[in-house]
Amino acid sequence: MSLFETRARAILQICLLAACYSGLAAAQTPAARNQPRPESVAAVPESQILPPRPAYHFPNGQQYVFSAEWHLINAGTATLKMEAAGAQQRVSVRADSAGVVNALYKVRDQFESLLDPHTFCSVHLFKHTEEGSRRRETNIAFDYPRRKSVLVEKNLKTNEMKNVENDLPGCVTDVISGFYYLASLPLEPGSTMTFPINDGKTTLVRANVQKREQVKVPAGTFQTVRVSAVAISGPLKGKGDVEVWYTDDPNHTPVQMKSKLGWGSLLFRLQRIDK
Repeated sequence: MSLFETRARAILQICLLAACYSGLAAAQTPAARNQPRPESVAAVPESQILPPRPAYHFPNGQQYVFSAEWHLINAGTATLKMEAAGAQQRVSVRADSAGVVNALYKVRDQFESLLDPHTFCSVHLFKHTEEGSRRRETNIAFDYPRRKSVLVEKNLKTNEMKNVENDLPGCVTDVISGFYYLASLPLEPGSTMTFPINDGKTTLVRANVQKREQVKVPAGTFQTVRVSAVAISGPLKGKGDVEVWYTDDPNHTPVQMKSKLGWGSLLFRLQRIDK
């Protein structure tokens, strides 16, 4: 695989991670706080997921459409949507390559996450990934009674199966629903939150609320609060950090995101909100 192909693939993967974990943005329920944590989580005792505030409303039915740019090159688009799904909340994401990136390394990825609306704990994560010649489907179940994440992955080209279990804290978010978890918090400049995200293995993420800024994107001009998120342990540690600009209002709508990587930065800008 060429260097450009490697970067093209990374762009779309980061597109998903930035748009959904920022984010680039989870947990532990109050009932679980007195339970013993795995060593990696216990090392940062303040890490936890907080349940939604009483005044918080899930943005059901709103679809955020982002463009992804890398060195002024159009890399693709990412769409993110939340909706009610019975007693749970469903978050759906789609990432598609575009332009030169699409010609050299086609990406068509779809993610879906289910979460408990009372605790913000992730329940299940599904990923269908088509990246170049790779075709995979991955299911991750969060078995909280056993404190295990259960990953089942199928290679759609060879039919090979992979089954992996890993330790799980009392409650986690994932690379999709973590985006909404961060948006649900007060986000006052100067505050810091640490929370676990699980994508088969648990990563601790630390988010710092930095300052208020005005941001102009294709969807309009917004007063925002900027949040920086970085992995401080687990498989994502040292892979770069993410900045997210949320509207400075109770909705905390994401309008811009930037992923800082070793080979450059990837910028996401809100194009529109579909309802």
